[in-house]
This record gives sequence, C-alpha cells and structure tokens, in this order.
Amino acid sequence: MFKALLATHLVLVVFAIGPLVHAATTAARGVRRGDGTATTSAARTLRIYSYASLLVVIIGFALMSTKAPWNPKQHVAEFKDTWIWVSLLLWVVAIAIVLAVIVPTLERATKLIGEQESVVALTGRVAAAGGVVGLLFLAVVVLMTYQPGG
Repeated sequence: MFKALLATHLVLVVFAIGPLVHAATTAARGVRRGDGTATTSAARTLRIYSYASLLVVIIGFALMSTKAPWNPKQHVAEFKDTWIWVSLLLWVVAIAIVLAVIVPTLERATKLIGEQESVVALTGRVAAAGGVVGLLFLAVVVLMTYQPGG
C-alpha cells in the first residue's frame, strides 16, 4: 500500500502542482501583452489546478498514515512532525494567494482588456504573487524531501 500511495502522491504532484506553479509564474505574460484570451485561460487553469491540488494533500495524508516499510510498528509520518504541518500551512497560503489574489486579478485584467483599458498596474501584482506561489511550493518540495526533524 505504501508504494502505491507514494506513486500516486508523486504523480499528482507532477500533474497537479506542476501546472499550477507554471500557470501562476507565467500568468503575468498575458496581462503584459494585453491578451484577454491568455488571462482568461490562466485564471481557469489556476482555479482548476488549485482544486486538483487538494488531491495531493488527501493522498499525502493517506500516505503518512500507512505503516512505514522501514519500521512496521510506526506510521510513515504524523501531523505533529514539523515538516508535515509547515508544508500544509505553506500549501494553504499558496492556494489562498492563487484563489484570492491571482485569479481575481486575472479576471479583472480580462474585463479591462475587453474594455480596452490599461492593465499595466495589474502586471506587477500577478507577477509578484505568481513568484511567491512558486517559492512557497519550492519550500514545500524542500520540506518533503529533506524532512527536517523527521
């Protein structure tokens, strides 16, 4: 069971978190170019993959509750492990930034582009928030691989 859950968790990370981070870090291009189609697409992609990333967390919790193959008397991890709860906290913050900052800003940019208004002021917000999301997920990857205190 451990190997199946680990493989599922990693596949979901690649195919849900990867596109999420890519969309977040490149969304400012559409705003910069004044491309309403690109901003609409980026907002939709970010929303879908943000919700899909919840599967990574669910499988992660299932994975940590399995018996450790290296010691069948203990679980793989526990929520009290620092690297687990800090990773979860960073994930929550990243998803909050995506859904509360980037997506609404992209939707506003799409509307302004359709009205042929300037969106220059929104480019920095989307780029900065996307960069922060990328860094937060980088920190999660480091915590998941290094497992400090684990």
